[in-house]
This record gives sequence, structure tokens and C-alpha cells, in this order.
Amino acid sequence: MDKINYNERGSRGYLVSIVMVAVLGGLLFGYDTAVISGAEKGLQAFFLGAPDFKYSDFMHGFTSSSALIGCIIGSALSGFFAGHFGRKKSLIFAGVCFFISAWGSMNPETFGLLPYGKPSWDLLVVFNLYRVLGGIGVGMASALCPMYIGEISPSNIRGMLVSFNQFAIIFGQLVVYFVNFLILGDHTNPVIESIGQGFSAVMPNSDPWTITTGWRYMFGSECIPAGLFTILICFVPESPRYLVMSGQDNKALSVLSRINGFSKAEEIIKEIKSTLTTKTEKLFTYGFMCVFVGIMLSVFQQAVGINAVLYYAPRIFNDMGMGNPMMQTVMMGVINISFTLVAVFTVEKIGRKPLLIWGSVGMAIGAFIVAATFGNQSLNMVTMVALMVYSASFMFSWGPICWVYMAELFPNTIRGTATAIAVAFQWIFNFIVSSSFVPMFNMHLAKGDDFGHWFTYGLYGVICVVAAVFVWKLVPETKGKTLEDMTALWKARMKK
Repeated sequence: MDKINYNERGSRGYLVSIVMVAVLGGLLFGYDTAVISGAEKGLQAFFLGAPDFKYSDFMHGFTSSSALIGCIIGSALSGFFAGHFGRKKSLIFAGVCFFISAWGSMNPETFGLLPYGKPSWDLLVVFNLYRVLGGIGVGMASALCPMYIGEISPSNIRGMLVSFNQFAIIFGQLVVYFVNFLILGDHTNPVIESIGQGFSAVMPNSDPWTITTGWRYMFGSECIPAGLFTILICFVPESPRYLVMSGQDNKALSVLSRINGFSKAEEIIKEIKSTLTTKTEKLFTYGFMCVFVGIMLSVFQQAVGINAVLYYAPRIFNDMGMGNPMMQTVMMGVINISFTLVAVFTVEKIGRKPLLIWGSVGMAIGAFIVAATFGNQSLNMVTMVALMVYSASFMFSWGPICWVYMAELFPNTIRGTATAIAVAFQWIFNFIVSSSFVPMFNMHLAKGDDFGHWFTYGLYGVICVVAAVFVWKLVPETKGKTLEDMTALWKARMKK
């Protein structure tokens, strides 16, 4: 029988140590998805040198976004893995995917099956397979990390702790922006120009080091945090709610006692068991609207267009004529992480809905100003500030709060499946937005016009307005509610 801690106070330090390990999954999420921002130009130039096929702009858009295909797969599988193998073992599997992907993306010629440094169609396929594998890890971590943190945290600080996962995502992006900047050093990204009909060419004055080597170091740098996460996650306990669902009440009581104290732990166990008449229920047991709200929160988090900015930041700043695009990208990362902290420390005071609504308004304002000023050299600073406002508004709202809702919104008995479906939709729309950004941004109605610029950000601004109305009308406030309270909330809504 498991030894149970009878301490009545619980240990906040124990809880924090568990959460800090879990949020490393969020850091890897941010690191893996943003590493492409610094590497994509060198990667494009490398494959433009392939002798056996012509590397088109469409192929490059797909290659830059291929990890997102894995994210869709991983998030869709997360509910099955979480329900059958537990949250902990599933996160270990995600960590292994991260590590193998980082190593393979750095050296897709691994095992000597393909000649080193020789671009070819086969090498492109292998590279994309490694990126898809990393995406599977990202997709699983994106669903499981906030789920795990939400299930192990006391209700009065759960929102804040789940928000730390988003902080870790943005911190991971900032870290990789800085790492890419350091790797680039005195070297420069290759100069690539469009030659028409969906193809580009590398200009003769491009730095050869970034084409042959730089992008490899950027992808390979992820091996360090991936290895650390995979090792440390082995030492955290399983989610107590999963343990109860698996009939391991004593283990669940032991974990909860160390966090909350023995008396509170017994109370939580009773609440969990009262909502678990069966291990799982049908997806729409609590009504269509319960699942629909979760899916649409995920859709809007991506449809507002933020990842088009995060993934292509250096390219955007370069098109604006800024002096050092990588430095501007690092600056944006610092602003992003600062505003993520706003959500971390206000989500339990202000609530989830107000932050989402005000963030949507701020994003809409920033996007509309970018649409109106992009391409006007005399208004470059206005455009850059508007981009920062747009990005910062996302970071204190949709960035962290959507993940808080993913951890809180669904009743216990459908949480694994419903979260998996909602997060899969998130990654589907992430792929749609990321892969459509460059062709939309480069659209021209007439030679030399800026139609694509204002259309793209104008569209994102309109979606932000629609998102604000959706939250106002349909999304419930979950501040202060236990995970078991959500069962009663959705049952009551079904009766209306």
C-alpha cells in the first residue's frame, strides 16, 4: 500500500516543483514551433540547390509548416494516450519524440543512408518526417501539459499555474530566438528573391555558412531541453484524477495529500469519485455546446493569426526594412514574455472572460493599424509598434487563457477526448494560418501594390472582433470553480 502523507498543510514547494517540470513541455512546444523562424531561410537556400527537383515556394511553405501536421496527429492521439497510458507516460513519449526530431532535423542524413550535405528530394522527405515526429510531441504536450497541471493544482491557483504553461511556451520561443541570434553570429541569412511563377532563387552574395550549416545548429540546439524534459518527467507523480479513474485511490490520495494536506485530499477524492460513475462518457453527454465552445476557443486562438507573426517574424521585419530583423524578433520575444506575465498574475483576480475580450480588442486595433500602414516607409515605426500591440494583446489573453480553458472547461469523464479534439482543431487552424500567410501576404492586384499586406492583417482584425463577441456571448467564466463544478455547470446549461 502507498504511504500517505498525513500533513494537514500540504507542500506548496512540492506542487511548484511538479509544475516546473511539466511546463518544460510548454517550453519545448514554444522552442520547436519557433525554431523555424531563424532557420527557414537557410533551409530554403539549401534545398534550392537540389539537382533532382525544383524547390518551389509552395514546397518551402509546406516544409516550414510540416511540424504542424505532426501537431494535429499528436493532439488527436493525446486523448487516447492520456486515457490508456496516463498523463505521465504520454508526456515521456512526447519528450522522446522531441529529442529524436531535433537530432534528425539537424542531421537528416543520420545513419549514412543519404550523402551528407547533398540536397535531394529524398533528403527533403526525410527532413519533413523528422519535423512531423517533433510535431507529434508538440501536439501531445500541448494537450497534456495543461491537462496535467490543471488536474494536479488546487482550484484557487489553478488558472495561474496553467498560465505558467503559456509563459513557458513564450519563454521557449524567446530562448530559441536568442539561440538562433547567437548561432547566426556574424553570419547573415541568405538573400532570396522571387523569380516568378512560385519559385525563388538564392542571390550570389549570400553567406554560404548559413546555407550549409547554420540551420542545422538551430534545429539541433533543441536536443538539450528535450533530453532534460524527458529525464525529469520520469520523476513526477501521475495525475491524481487519472489515478482515481484507474482505481488507484491510495496513490491519488498520497499525491493530493502532499499537495493539499490529508483532509483536503480526502475531500477532493470524494469530489472526483462523485463525477466518475464510469471511466468515460459519450462525448456529447453534456451537450453539443460544451464541446463546441472548446473547439471554437481553439479555432479562434489560431485564426486571429498570431503564429503567422511568430513563425515568420524575421521575414516580416526584413520586408519592413528594419536594420536587424533577428534583433527585432528577439525584442518582440521579450515583449511577449512580459505580457504573458500579466495573464499569469491577473487571471485569478480579473477572470478568464475579461482577459479574452480585452485581448481580442487590443489585437484587432493592432491588426487594423498594421493593415493601414504596412509598406509605408515613413510609418515603419507605427507599423512595428502596432505589431507589438497585436502580439502583446495575444500574450495576455488568447495565448495563456485558451490553455486554461482547455484544462478547466470539460467535465472529468470527457476531458481527455474533448481536449484532444479541441486541441487538434487548434493545430489544424495553426497549419492553415501558417501555410496561407506567405501567399496571402504576397498577393498583388496590380504590380507593386500592397493588397496582400492590408488584406491579411485586415482579415485577422475582423476575426479578432468576432472572437470577442463569441467569448462575450457563449463562453462561461470558470474562475474559482473546481473541475467537478464544470459537470454541474454543463448539466444546468443543457436544461435551459
